[in-house]
Amino acid sequence: MVELSSALRETLKFNRLWQFMAVGAVGTACDFAVLIGLVELFSTSPVVAKIVSAETAIVVMFVINERWTFASWGANDLVAVFRRLLTSNVVRLGGLAVATVVLAVLTVQYDVSYVLANGAGIATGFIVNYTMENLFTWRTHR
Repeated sequence: MVELSSALRETLKFNRLWQFMAVGAVGTACDFAVLIGLVELFSTSPVVAKIVSAETAIVVMFVINERWTFASWGANDLVAVFRRLLTSNVVRLGGLAVATVVLAVLTVQYDVSYVLANGAGIATGFIVNYTMENLFTWRTHR
């Protein structure tokens, strides 16, 4: 029970949450730019473009979070950073799955603009990503 309380307390730190949100805004801008570019310039399907845009955003956000939001967490050697990058990619699959399902459902079943559907998916996946990054990537509860 103590570990859960510690994990919750660390996850809910306002400054870290604010930083994560700011990094998320940068990631969202990257996501939209790549998504729109692939769909509009290369006629890529929105679902395929979403997967590429999400991975681009994940890498950009990881780099910023590593140097800013979670700078005081974890070792700085190359192996530790690479492990966190891989972990970040794995835990963000949950957020990517949520965002992609939301995009697919909204665009296919409800004929919502892919841009609006992407925003809804990103918003929906935010809490999953923030919680998982705290718990598994940077392990702030330890």
